[in-house]
Amino acid sequence: MESIEIVKISTAVIQLDQLVKWMGLTETGGQARFLIDDGQVMVNDFVITERRKKIHSGDLLVIEGQQYRIVQEKE
Repeated sequence: MESIEIVKISTAVIQLDQLVKWMGLTETGGQARFLIDDGQVMVNDFVITERRKKIHSGDLLVIEGQQYRIVQEKE
C-alpha cells in the first residue's frame, strides 16, 4: 500500500460524498456517490456505502489503494 496522504479540512466534520468530490477524486457528486455506493471507499478499516457518513479529523480513508488521513486545519 502507498504512503498516507494528509488531507486538511476546515470544518470539524464533512460528509463522505462531499469530501471525495472536494479531494478531486471525482469530477461530480454523482461520480462520488457511485464510488461510495460501489463499496470502493473504506473508512477506518470498514467498507462504507453511506454517502452522508460523517468524516472526522483523524479518520483514515482508503480509496483505490491510496490512504488518506483527514486532519482539521488549525486556524
